[in-house]
Amino acid sequence: MIVSALATAVGINLGLTVLLISAFSLLRRRPPFVSVYSPRRPYAPLESWIAAAWRLSEDDVHAAAGLDGVVFVRIIVFSIRVSAVAAVLGVGVLLPVNFMGDQLSLIDFADLSNKSVDLFSISNVKDKSNKLWLHFSAVYIITGVACYLLYHDYKYIAGKRLEYFMTSKPLPQHFTVLVRAIPRTDGGSVSEAVDKFFKQYHSSTYLSGNVVHQTGKLRRLVNDTEIIWRKLKNLKYAPYQSPSEEPPKKFLGLFGRSNVLGKYQKKLENLEENVRMEQSEATRRQEISAAFVSFKSRYAAANAIYIRQSDNPTEWQTEHAPDPHDVYWPNFSTTFMERWISKFIVFVASVLLIIVFLIVVAFIQGLTYMEQLEAWLPFLKNILEIAIISQLVTGYLPSVILQFVSSCVPKLMKKFSAMQGFASVSGIERSACNKMLRFTIWTVFFSNILTGTAYRQLDIFLDPKEIPSKLAILVPAQASFFIAYVVTSWTTITSEITQTSALLYHLWESCAKCCKRDDPETQSMKYHSEIPKILLFGLLGLTYLIVAPLILPFILVYFCLGYFIFRNQLCNVYAPKYDTGGRFWPIVHNANIFSLVLMHLISIGVLGIKNFPIGASLLVPLPFLTLLFNSYCGNRFFPIFEAYSTESLVNKDKQEESKPEMSEFFRSLETAYTDPALKPIQRSSGYDYDERTAPLLSSI
Repeated sequence: MIVSALATAVGINLGLTVLLISAFSLLRRRPPFVSVYSPRRPYAPLESWIAAAWRLSEDDVHAAAGLDGVVFVRIIVFSIRVSAVAAVLGVGVLLPVNFMGDQLSLIDFADLSNKSVDLFSISNVKDKSNKLWLHFSAVYIITGVACYLLYHDYKYIAGKRLEYFMTSKPLPQHFTVLVRAIPRTDGGSVSEAVDKFFKQYHSSTYLSGNVVHQTGKLRRLVNDTEIIWRKLKNLKYAPYQSPSEEPPKKFLGLFGRSNVLGKYQKKLENLEENVRMEQSEATRRQEISAAFVSFKSRYAAANAIYIRQSDNPTEWQTEHAPDPHDVYWPNFSTTFMERWISKFIVFVASVLLIIVFLIVVAFIQGLTYMEQLEAWLPFLKNILEIAIISQLVTGYLPSVILQFVSSCVPKLMKKFSAMQGFASVSGIERSACNKMLRFTIWTVFFSNILTGTAYRQLDIFLDPKEIPSKLAILVPAQASFFIAYVVTSWTTITSEITQTSALLYHLWESCAKCCKRDDPETQSMKYHSEIPKILLFGLLGLTYLIVAPLILPFILVYFCLGYFIFRNQLCNVYAPKYDTGGRFWPIVHNANIFSLVLMHLISIGVLGIKNFPIGASLLVPLPFLTLLFNSYCGNRFFPIFEAYSTESLVNKDKQEESKPEMSEFFRSLETAYTDPALKPIQRSSGYDYDERTAPLLSSI
């Protein structure tokens, strides 16, 4: 890609970024848009949103978004710190060295716009040059800085997780265990089997058991009831309801508002009757071999989780119970074998999806090469010869298409994770985060590298010894594409703060005056899609540090935008639906270790190709030392994210055993894990449309 095409992409996205931020700044304080930009507040703050986001303390973020929100902001802060150091090394030291080299051609400043961006890469440094020691040193420096920050943040977040546990009020999930694969004995019910088993083997600590019921049909009925109730509510708030206006008259005595109201009211009453009958039926007979079992202490619940309950490992399987609001009820009807088969199917589907995207990425990469594009579309040759058109097509269009196509994947990955039988929404999203991370690295990074230069390079992984040298050739060749991709992401992340889709929907509702629409439900932060994006840009920054440092300022700008935008969103827009206690951080740590090792391999290959064997040899220990560091961090901190220690559990139990409110908590614990579909529902009686007296069954 030539410099002018890259400049076109930067200019377009910079203009769009400024435009979107300006639109948000103007609209956020206007009363009609408060529900879009500050749904968690009754009014829009008067101060600048950037200043407000900057002044937010960690305690403010924790109060608004939980420990997961704190960890998410910490991920961005870590990325800013590493990228800032990398930018100082890359732009301040390596970029001038690369640019002043003459390996490719002599510098002609008058014709710089038509030169390739490879002039700013290590490809322009002469082979065997002593200047390569600067690149060698940069690898060691950034590795040391990244590892220090990773250790510091891992330790800090592990400490915050323990502090969060010790200062929290009694929570149902700390006293409860999810038990699956419950065997029935002598034709008895699951409830009887649970009571008999836990009274026999946990007699001193067992509190109660809440068996899960088959409620798939019931949930569909409740959802239908909710839809009809909302239609009635909307009809009530039709615009012609003012006192000075008469209701519309019937046409030919057949059609009118009263007929519609009566029709929906009758349908609502019938649905409610069906719901009550199905609830009674589900409570009596439709038990599933799963139950939420509660204990009198946290320590007793932990023992039940980590000690195998039966000689048969496929029976009485125990796991951590999620928060009652975090439970994903449809997944309890699956058996052990069904969950195992689902995991295999999802794995195959994920691999097939990556293969399909390889084809898509190959097409996108073809757009970055004018010769390839003219061969595909010869009838557009005359149009493509226009300078501005060619710059738009090769510099801007490919990254936009890749961003658009990739935006559809997070929902699909979440569906894949839901198929695997996770019992909680948080478990589904953490699994989807891992899937998205692997998908992003393969399709956005490796796919573009392998398909961008030569289709015959797909055999790169068949000979492990050749990986560093081949990566050293392929990675620099795609520097310009990834710079354009990062710059395009500026627009993507600023569209997050403008809430473009929510804004358009709000404007449509304002124009559609036939009825009053419902207030939009407050959304939760999509960690499973945002965390992989941040980690991808961290990977790009590390791998291109010595290869093409020109990308680093653009990545740093992205992280700085994300810092302010997401702090604002976490406190004003998104409401947490769960809190894992910071369990996303191990994913982040491992991803950064992978990025460091990949950087080492590429650097070894690059220095080897530049005929600098001493530097390449001295870099060989780095990946092994990094993996050794990762092993230490895993042994030191990861167990804290998996389970709480006996010390913490017993101390916490002793702190609260004499508190009078514990007896009330234990009484509420007996019904905490009741399926929302089994709770009483009454919509038609009284015809009350007040949101406060008719809450949504959002968990269904």
